[in-house]
Amino acid sequence: MAALVVASVGAMLGSTAPATAAPECSDVEVVFARGTDEPAGIGAVGKALVDTLKPMLKGSSISTYAVDYPASYDFLEVAAGATDMSKHVQATVANCPETKIVLGGYSQGAAVVDVVATSPIAGLGYTAPLPRAVVPHVAAVVVFGNPSARLGQPLTKMSPDFGPKTADLCNKADPICSLGRDWNSHVTYQKSGLVKTAAEWIAKHVKASDPTTSKAAPKPTSR
Repeated sequence: MAALVVASVGAMLGSTAPATAAPECSDVEVVFARGTDEPAGIGAVGKALVDTLKPMLKGSSISTYAVDYPASYDFLEVAAGATDMSKHVQATVANCPETKIVLGGYSQGAAVVDVVATSPIAGLGYTAPLPRAVVPHVAAVVVFGNPSARLGQPLTKMSPDFGPKTADLCNKADPICSLGRDWNSHVTYQKSGLVKTAAEWIAKHVKASDPTTSKAAPKPTSR
């Protein structure tokens, strides 16, 4: 009798359990890694970028994802940020295949994007390389104050997959991405014209992109 009661209750619970809700998919998702020592979130540059982008993509829903990593002065944690960014992008492609993805980062966050865009295999703490099938789902890439650019290796040159989709932007005299010595130029991207340049770059690529094709637009220039 007890077994029958348990079975009956289980059957009733199973018949009334709610179905799993489908994920809400936006038209565009901006996946952004903040700079060193910024509080959790997409950071000041990421927010300025998204705020500038929205009027350029009227009629499209835009969501954001803040890469989960320390953004501390332990720069080895870049690998953790790259792993989180890559895993999130892969999950978005699996759950929302029509969503057009934008990768972005500022300063240390730009280094996070560098790893994701240029490392086809795991290593040095990076554990989740992007499969090649994911590449067409990334409509555009924008980075600000990218440390590798100072070494003559901007992301436009480093990544055969993402280079044509990338705007690697450096404020004039920014010592992080150039041989300049004006530290103020590194911490004022959100007030610079390069945020608008990046938003225009994204809008152009989002409008032109297709899950199975990748069209390149003329590369913007840094200040």
